[in-house]
Amino acid sequence: MVKFIDDHRDAYGVEPICEVLPIAPSTYYTHQARAADPCRAPLRIQLDAALRPQIQRVWDENFQVYGVRKVWRQLNREAIPVARCTVTRLMRELGLRGAVRGSTVRTTVSDKALPSPADRVQRDFRAGHPNRLWVSDFTYVATWRGVSMSPSSSTCSPDA
Repeated sequence: MVKFIDDHRDAYGVEPICEVLPIAPSTYYTHQARAADPCRAPLRIQLDAALRPQIQRVWDENFQVYGVRKVWRQLNREAIPVARCTVTRLMRELGLRGAVRGSTVRTTVSDKALPSPADRVQRDFRAGHPNRLWVSDFTYVATWRGVSMSPSSSTCSPDA
């Protein structure tokens, strides 16, 4: 909204635009003041701006394998007091993730050339009466030998 007001303020003025939009003129002017002087930003925004490079540095120095817990502990060891939830939030914003051991299990390998089964219930899974609608699911069970697939029931719709 602030950008919209900036684009149209010369033609209409700030206050008339703010009367139409759900924004107070004081909110617009506060955003403008913060853009001009970053020291007027809220404390959380200032602290986040200071922590982002530190989190990135710790993650890079440790071969980009550290997760939230290890980055958080390292920052506190370096006398940079920070909450773990803050590290979680900022790492998510920065797109940083720790290394995960093991391989991911791919349970579904779909073949686009094969036809898909018909959706007989049109994604409406409510049944008006008992025994009117049956659906099925595949259960994937992780074992020491790997992942096994077993159908838990068969698809059947008695009305169809």
